[in-house]
Amino acid sequence: MSGDAMSNDATSNDGDGVSEKRPFVLCLTGSLGMGKSTAARFFAEQGVPVHDSDAVVHALYEGGAVDAIERAFPGTTAAGKVDRAKLAAAVLNDKIALARLEAIVHPLVGAARDKFLADAQAEGAAAVVLDIPLLFEIGGEALCDAVVVVSAPAEVQRARALERPGMTEDKLNAILARQMPDAEKRRRADFVVDSSQSFDHARAQVRDILQAIATMPRRRR
Repeated sequence: MSGDAMSNDATSNDGDGVSEKRPFVLCLTGSLGMGKSTAARFFAEQGVPVHDSDAVVHALYEGGAVDAIERAFPGTTAAGKVDRAKLAAAVLNDKIALARLEAIVHPLVGAARDKFLADAQAEGAAAVVLDIPLLFEIGGEALCDAVVVVSAPAEVQRARALERPGMTEDKLNAILARQMPDAEKRRRADFVVDSSQSFDHARAQVRDILQAIATMPRRRR
């Protein structure tokens, strides 16, 4: 792609005739236990700003979303915070309840993400990472210029997930049933990070992805 074409793809107008380059938006996703958080850390090590949707949700569960969640799910909060175990039990295997929770949380996460992107553009970041666990499940691909899926063999995934505090086989199966199969995520991805090998191997894949996107056209307009 020529420099002029890249400039046209990568700029936005602020309404006063001043265009600013916007960052290349790389979306990072992967099913539970695949090593997505570790991959996000490796992108951050390379100096790429990372927006962690899970971290935003955690913060909302200790502040901005507490009142709305208590109204929707009475008894799931205490001392001004969401009791994550009680809330999880309230929505587990209940699609209607889960949709009600998402209707509360997703707009707040979206607002935080928009601020992150605006701040990154103002700071002149060349690329950013949006860490979105359920990217495909929520139809979030429109947010992305390219998608990275973090993957590992199923037996590795299960072993990692079951090491988490409070995780059981039944709970894991219920969570995985709500998530798109890993094979389909990999099929839709622009890049796949294999997290089943060493950290150095994963870091090398992250560096390769950052080199590749430097010459990729942006999909978002």
